Amino acid sequence: MRVLLTGWAGFVHGEATAGDVLAMEAVREALTGAGVECDVAWSPVMRPDGLTLDRADPARYTHVVMACGPAHGEQVEWLHRRFAHCRRIAVGVSVVDPASQAVTGFHAVLPRDAPGTAPRADLAAAPAPSVPGPPVVGVVLSGGQPEYGDRGRHGPIAAELTGWLGSRDCARVPLDTRLDPRDWRHAATPAELEAVIGRLDLVVTTRLHGLVLALRNGVPALAVDPVRGGAKISAQAVAWEWPAVVTTGNRDAPPFLRRPVLDRWYDWCLSPEGGGACARRSPPAPSLLDDLLRTLDAGAHRSAP
Repeated sequence: MRVLLTGWAGFVHGEATAGDVLAMEAVREALTGAGVECDVAWSPVMRPDGLTLDRADPARYTHVVMACGPAHGEQVEWLHRRFAHCRRIAVGVSVVDPASQAVTGFHAVLPRDAPGTAPRADLAAAPAPSVPGPPVVGVVLSGGQPEYGDRGRHGPIAAELTGWLGSRDCARVPLDTRLDPRDWRHAATPAELEAVIGRLDLVVTTRLHGLVLALRNGVPALAVDPVRGGAKISAQAVAWEWPAVVTTGNRDAPPFLRRPVLDRWYDWCLSPEGGGACARRSPPAPSLLDDLLRTLDAGAHRSAP
């Protein structure tokens, strides 16, 4: 017996959800745990270098198992045609139309929900492996800041930074320091934003307040200054004596960011050393508030009759 396992995460035009992938992984673990040889076919979008349904040789397999998603549509029907000589089983699927060729093409259907059957728990509910998950990284990016004129590189820097972040194994959380009580996607108050920041493992930011709010909440920040030669973000890092800041120097052509530098500071921020340095960090002194009060006091004395 040799099984080819796939699902909607294996179809070229399928939508791969986290649940689809978890379901496929749960089936793979169950099969390999039972001593069944199993290959997994992925969409080239999900695994560019992996096995795809187009490249999988039907003659190598005795069974095809489709896990999760709806048992419906042309792509499922194509699966039946391509692997016609294999025994085909659907598990953990939703059956929309029991009479459709997508459903009747399977030799066995073990649904999570289907007309006339009691619902069963989705395969994504299988126990999670007891290994540490990836770090949770808040991403706070600034738009263009016209006050810096042609020194500003906000667009190219954001593109390079997000491209690099996409290559890291982390859970990315896009955040915006802009408050808007009219839009549910934005925090309405600073407390709401800080409630999220305080739960992160790391903040990657090109915004001054992304850096400040991270450090204020004891979260390491990898700050990237998008202004040629450095500007307010670099200055704020100096004020906080925070080392994890990347400047773009005076180079005139992309790439402006060096990935090895980003990798080094990313790893440092997530290390015990970086976390400890952040935990010991306190707001810079002397405080601008102290200066303000002294200035007001001096002004009051000068204006007194």
